Amino acid sequence: MVKLTIWLKKAFRRLYYFRIMALPGVSRPLMEDVIIMGRILALDVGEKRVGVAVSDPLGYSAQPLTVLPRRPHADFLKSLAALVVEYEVSLVLLGLPRRTTGEKGPEAQRVLALAGEIRGKLGFACETWDEWLTTAAAERILIEGDVRREKRRAIVDKTAAALILDGYLNFLARGKNDDAGR
Repeated sequence: MVKLTIWLKKAFRRLYYFRIMALPGVSRPLMEDVIIMGRILALDVGEKRVGVAVSDPLGYSAQPLTVLPRRPHADFLKSLAALVVEYEVSLVLLGLPRRTTGEKGPEAQRVLALAGEIRGKLGFACETWDEWLTTAAAERILIEGDVRREKRRAIVDKTAAALILDGYLNFLARGKNDDAGR
C-alpha cells in the first residue's frame, strides 16, 4: 500500500511537490520527489537597463516582458520583486556574461553580486545562465524583422532576455527527455 501526500508550497504559490511515500512494511517508495516548476523570470542585466522575459506557467515558451531601469538600485529591486509576485515566479534567471576566453569579467562579477542580492535581500530562488552574444542575436533578429532603430533600442534588452530564457527552457526540456529515455 502506498500513501500519497501532497505539499503545496504557498510562498508565492510557485512550487508543487508530489511525493509518494511507502507505508511501514513496504521496502521502498514507488516514486521519487517530482518538482513541477512555475514561471521563470529571466533578466538580461546591462549597465543602464535590464531586459525582462517570463516563461509560460508550464515552461514551454519565453515571452519578452519589459525593460527596467537599472538605477536607482532600490527602485529596480522593488520593480523586480513586484514582477516576481505578479507573475508567480519560481525562479529568477540572470544572464551571465563571459568574455570570449570564457573568463568572468567585471560585468559577470556584477551579475553574480546581483544574484546574491536577489537571494539574500529578496529571498527569491536565483540562478545564472550563459548569455553568450544574446544581445547581438536579438539585434539581428530585430533587424531581420524590419524593426526601426528607435524601436529596436527600446526592445532589444527584453528580446535578449527572452533568448536567454529560451536557451534555459530548451536545456530543461532536453534534460527531461534524456531522463524519460532511460
